[in-house]
Amino acid sequence: MFKKLLSNKRYYGINDIRDDDEQNYYRSSFHKDYDRIIFSNSFRRLSKKTQVHPLSKNDHVHNRLTHSLEVASVGRSLGLRAGEFLSKKYSEVKIDPYDVAYIIQTACLAHDIGNPPFGHAGEEVIKEWFESNKDKSFLKELSRDELEDFIHIDGNAQSFRIVSQIENNLFCGGMRLTFATLGALVKYPYPSARCEHLGKSKFNFFQSEAEFFKTLFLELGLVKIDGSYKRHPLSFLMEAADDICYGLLDLQDAVELKIITLEDTKKIFTLICGNQEVEEIYADENYSDIKKVSRLVAISIHNLALHTMGVFEDNFETIISDNQSKDLIELFTNEAYKSAMQEAKSLASKKIFNEKRKIELELGAYNIIETLLDNLIHATYDFYKKGDETKLPFRYKRALELMGEDRPKKGQSLYIMYQRVVDYIVGMTDNHAKYVANQLNGMGV
Repeated sequence: MFKKLLSNKRYYGINDIRDDDEQNYYRSSFHKDYDRIIFSNSFRRLSKKTQVHPLSKNDHVHNRLTHSLEVASVGRSLGLRAGEFLSKKYSEVKIDPYDVAYIIQTACLAHDIGNPPFGHAGEEVIKEWFESNKDKSFLKELSRDELEDFIHIDGNAQSFRIVSQIENNLFCGGMRLTFATLGALVKYPYPSARCEHLGKSKFNFFQSEAEFFKTLFLELGLVKIDGSYKRHPLSFLMEAADDICYGLLDLQDAVELKIITLEDTKKIFTLICGNQEVEEIYADENYSDIKKVSRLVAISIHNLALHTMGVFEDNFETIISDNQSKDLIELFTNEAYKSAMQEAKSLASKKIFNEKRKIELELGAYNIIETLLDNLIHATYDFYKKGDETKLPFRYKRALELMGEDRPKKGQSLYIMYQRVVDYIVGMTDNHAKYVANQLNGMGV
C-alpha cells in the first residue's frame, strides 16, 4: 500500500505520466521537489505577502515566507520520525525515512504558495466580490460549479493549481512535483461544490484541476468505493506542523508588536512547558519579553511535535482508513496540550485579529483587491464577448496588458479567462497589488 503513496511519478501531460528515473544517491525525486519549490518565483514572492499583519513596518514580524520555512522545519522532523515508523511497519517495502521527511517538508513549503496578497483578508475580499456580483451578466454565463470556485476561492486549491498547472510548465504539469508530494499537500480532497454542505470555504481543487486530481488520487490509491477521495496520510503531519507554528508564532508577533503582553501568554505556555519552566524564564531579567516568548515558543514546538509524532503512530490505522479523523490535534491525548492550542486560538481571535491597526489595513486591502477585480474582470468579459483586443476600449486594453503573460487568451472559456485574472491577482505581493491598484485608479502617475 505505502509504495503507491510514495509514488515518484510526475505529470507531463494527460498521456505522459512517468516515474522519475533520473535519481542519484545524493538527490532523490523528493529532494528535487524541495528544490523546485525553493527556487520558484511563487515561493520567493511569499516574502512580501502578509501572514497576519498587513504591510508591517516591523521586520521581525512573520511574512508568508518565514512562516512557510518554519512550518517546513517542523514538518521535516515529523516526517523523519514518521519515515522510521513506516520503514519498520512496511519492512517488505524499501522506505527511506529521509524521503518521507522531504515529502512533508516540501508540502509544508508549498502549503501557502496560493495565498493572495494581504493574507486571509485578501481571500475574503475575492470571495465577497464574486458573491455580491453573482447575479450580474458577466458572471451569468459561468456554470454553477464554476461560479462556486470563485465564490468559495481557497488558498489551498490555488496552491494545488500553482504547483500542478501554473508555475514553470503552464497547463502541462506546472512544477511537475512527484505524486507523493502533491498528495501530501492536499488537506481537503474535494471540490468547491462541497463547501455549502460543509458550511465553510475549504476545498483543494477547482473544476479546472478536477480531471488531474482524479488521476493523481487514483494513482495514489486514495479513492474510496463511493468515488470520493481520502487524504494522504502524510498530509496530516503537514497540517499539524502548520497548526503548531501559526498557533504559537502569531503570539510571538503580537508580543513583538505590543498587541498583547507577556502575561497574556502565560497560561498557554504553562500548559505546554510546565509551571517551573515558565516561571524560571519569566523571572530571568537578562532577557526581554520578546526573547522570553521566543524561548518558550521553541520549547513548546518541540513538546508539541513529539506528542504529534506519537499521536500519528497510535492512530495510524484510523488515518489510513476510509473513516479518517479530522486532524491530529483533535486526537491529542495530552489534554493540557489540546487546551493550550485552543487557548492560543481564542487569544488570537480576541486580541490579535481584531487589533485596530490590522483592521484599518485590511479595509485598505479590501479597496485594493476590489479595484483590481473591478477593472480586470470587466476588461476580460469585454474581451471574451468581442473576441478581439483591437475592439476594446483603451482602458480595458491597457488593463489586460498589465497582466503580461497571465492575460487571458482568445478562444479560452470565460471560466478559464477569469481564472487567469485570479491567478494574476493571487500571485501579487502586497506591495505590488497596492501599486497596480493605484495605477488603475490614476494615483500612480
